[in-house]
Amino acid sequence: MSTYADRLRALRDQLKRDRLDGFVVPLTDEHMSEYVGAYAQRLAWLTGFQGSAGAAAVLPEDAAIFTDGRYTLQVRQQVDGAHWQYVPVPAVSIADWLGEHAPQGGRIGYDPWLHTRAWVEQARTALAARGAELVAVDTNPVDAIWPDRPQPSDTKLSVQSDDRAGASSAEKRALIADWLAEQKADAVVLTALDSIAWALNVRGGDVAHTPVALAYAIVDADGTADLFVAPDKIGEDVAQHLGNAVRVRPRADFADALCVYAGKRIAADPERAVAAIFDALERGGATVIAERDPVVLAKALKNPAEIAGHRAASARDGAALARFLRWCEIELPKGGQSELSAAAKLQDFREATGVLLDTSFDTISATGANGASPHYHVTEDSNAPIEPGQLYLVDSGGQYADGTTDVTRVVPVGTPTPEMRDRFTRVLKGHIALASAIFPPGTTGAQLDAFARRPLWEAGLDYAHGTGHGIGAYLSVHEGPQRIAPPNYPGGGPAEPLRAGMMISNEPGYYKAGEYGIRIENLVLVEPRAFPHGDADMLGFETLTFCPIERGLIVADMLTQEERAWLDAYHAQVVAVLGPQMDAGDLAWLQGKCAPIA
Repeated sequence: MSTYADRLRALRDQLKRDRLDGFVVPLTDEHMSEYVGAYAQRLAWLTGFQGSAGAAAVLPEDAAIFTDGRYTLQVRQQVDGAHWQYVPVPAVSIADWLGEHAPQGGRIGYDPWLHTRAWVEQARTALAARGAELVAVDTNPVDAIWPDRPQPSDTKLSVQSDDRAGASSAEKRALIADWLAEQKADAVVLTALDSIAWALNVRGGDVAHTPVALAYAIVDADGTADLFVAPDKIGEDVAQHLGNAVRVRPRADFADALCVYAGKRIAADPERAVAAIFDALERGGATVIAERDPVVLAKALKNPAEIAGHRAASARDGAALARFLRWCEIELPKGGQSELSAAAKLQDFREATGVLLDTSFDTISATGANGASPHYHVTEDSNAPIEPGQLYLVDSGGQYADGTTDVTRVVPVGTPTPEMRDRFTRVLKGHIALASAIFPPGTTGAQLDAFARRPLWEAGLDYAHGTGHGIGAYLSVHEGPQRIAPPNYPGGGPAEPLRAGMMISNEPGYYKAGEYGIRIENLVLVEPRAFPHGDADMLGFETLTFCPIERGLIVADMLTQEERAWLDAYHAQVVAVLGPQMDAGDLAWLQGKCAPIA
C-alpha cells in the first residue's frame, strides 16, 4: 500500500469483509485528544492530511474529508481531490454528509472508543432517515490494514514537583472529592490525558510535544484513585510519589473496571469520555452523571506557582526567539535558507537554553504562500526556500518544566509591499485592542473576539480561525475551556466566562491565499482590574509574552495615540525582560527593534 489511493482501496476491501458499507475515521484517540500519539494517526495514514483537526468518511463509492477553515488550503495540498471530497465544517457535519450519501439500508461502522455519545446519536439519527444503521465495531478496520502501525509509546512517567505544580496531588484529589460530594456521586472517570497529568502531578512522553501519558483514572469520593497505565511505565520515583492513595492498575483492565459500579453514581464528561465508556458503565448497572470533568476548570485557573513558572519560561523562550529574529534579519535576505533550515535554527536557539524539554507543537515555519495556511506543517516535500519579497511567518513554542509557550511573529524578507504593511498594521491594531480590553466578570471570549477583528472588518477582511486558546502549565499548548472565538467556531463547547488566572492566546491574523500570511500572537493572563472611582469589578489582560513586534511592517500613521502608547510600553517591557539575558550585540539589536515608534 505505497500510495494513499492503495490505502483507500484496501479500507474499502476490509469494509466488505466486515460487512460494512462505510466507516468514519476521526483524528483523535481513546481520550478525545487533539494531539495524538503516532499509533492513533489513522487519518494521516489513510489520507495524507497532516493537520491537527479533521475526520474522514469512506463509503463504497464516495469518500470525504472534513476540515474547518484553518485547513482550507492545506487539505487540498495534502489530500488527493481525485479520491476525496473536501467538505467544510461546521457548515456541513459528518452526520449531515452521511445522511445525504450513505447507501439506503447500509451499515456504517464507527469505533466507539473514538467518538462521543453525542456524535453517535447525531449520526444514528441522520442515518435512520435513509434506513441506514450505525454499527459499533470491535476492531478498527483501519488498524486491520495498517501493516506498520506504530506501537503506543513505552516512555516512563515523571513527577511534576509540588513546588512547580503549586499544589500536591492529595490537595487536588481532595478538591475532586469535594466536587463529587456536590454532585452526590461516588466516583468520576477522568479520560483527558492532561486532566490526569494535572490531578496526579505526573507528566509523560506518549504524545509528541505534549507531556502526557496514555492512561485513565477513576477518582473516588474519598479522594483515592485508580490509575490505569501500562505497569512498566511506572518507575520507583513515580510509585513513591503516588503513594498508597493511588492504586496503579494495568491500562488494559480499564474497560472491565467500568462494569463494577452497579448501583453507584459515576460522573463522566460527555465531551471528553468516549461512547464506549458510557456504554460500559451503563451495562454494569451504574447511573452515569454526564458532567464536565472537574479538572478542566481547576486546571485552567493557574495558581501563583504556575504563573511564576510561566513567566520564567516565557522570558527564557522570548530571549531565544529574539536571537532567532535577529538571525533572520541578517541571514534570510542573503538567500540559501528554507523553511526547514530556519525551523532548525530556531530549535538550536531554544536548545541553547539548556532546559528545553520539547517544542510545544510542530513549528509552523512558513514563507510566502505557505504562510496563508494558518496551520501549515512543513515537510521535506513542501519545504520552500525563503526568498526576498516574501513574508516569513513563524509560530512556535517550547515545553519547559516550568511552563509551556506559544508565540507567532512575522519577518519581512527584503522590502514589504504597502499592502503587506497595511494588513500587518490592521492585525496589530486588533491585537492591541484585545490586549487592552477591560470587561466585567461573566464575559466570554466569544464576546471579545470582535475586538481583534474590527480593524480587518473595516477593510472588508477577516480570518478563518479563532483568536485565542487556553494553554497549559507544562501541559498541552491548547487547553480549554476558555477560548476567544466566534460563537459557532468549531472545536469547542459552550462559551466559557473568562476568569482571573486563566491564560489565553491573543492571535489575530490575515491570510492572502497564494501570497502570504500574517499573525501576531502573545499569551496573556486574565487578571482583576481595579478603578478608583468605579462601582463594578472588572477584568483585563496582562501580556506574558515578550518579543519584538516587527516595526518594519508597521504603518505608524494608522495607529492611534493610544495604540502607539501601548506598543511603546510593550517594547519597553520587552527590553526590560529580555535585555538582561542578551550579549552586547543582541542587546543593541533588541534596543533598536524596541525603540519608540516614529
